[in-house]
Amino acid sequence: MSPATHFLAGWLLANTTALERRERALVVCAAILPDVDGLGFIPELLTRNSAHPVLWFSQYHHALHTLLFALIVTTAAFFLARQRWKTALLVFLSFHLHLFCDVIGARGPDGYQWPIPYLFPFSNSLQLTWHGQWALNAWPNILMTVVLIFFTLWLAWKTGRSPLEFVSEKANAVFIRTVRARFSASS
Repeated sequence: MSPATHFLAGWLLANTTALERRERALVVCAAILPDVDGLGFIPELLTRNSAHPVLWFSQYHHALHTLLFALIVTTAAFFLARQRWKTALLVFLSFHLHLFCDVIGARGPDGYQWPIPYLFPFSNSLQLTWHGQWALNAWPNILMTVVLIFFTLWLAWKTGRSPLEFVSEKANAVFIRTVRARFSASS
């Protein structure tokens, strides 16, 4: 699934209970952190026509989609949060929501499924895949993103919080006013 879809899923999960903005940010980060290994795409793209191409994306994408990395991220969140146990649980769930979304809908355009090496580096015995996995650009992923946008707008209207809260309180306030004005007028 796209980084935007993972972000929105994490943001909605972070808003299922009372958390402070910083703790919600930790939950959202856990939803997108597994894809930090995707940054290998940049050097791979820049070196693809060289004599020695760097294959960091091709070889290492999903390398951080592991239980070990989930535990590291969860432990870090535990120590950074005020509501430690609640935040850590949601961070762990958010991380695994990312993995679940990748298993069901992240097949490449060439049909390749990146297996998720869940127990790496301790074992290669568990590679998470699903034979029914749909393509990254398939309609179920697009529908899921649209549904997440809808619920994000609804939650913003209802609570006065949007994903913009992580960027700027002013931007969040303007967005909330706009959403409420737009959707209150149509009610």
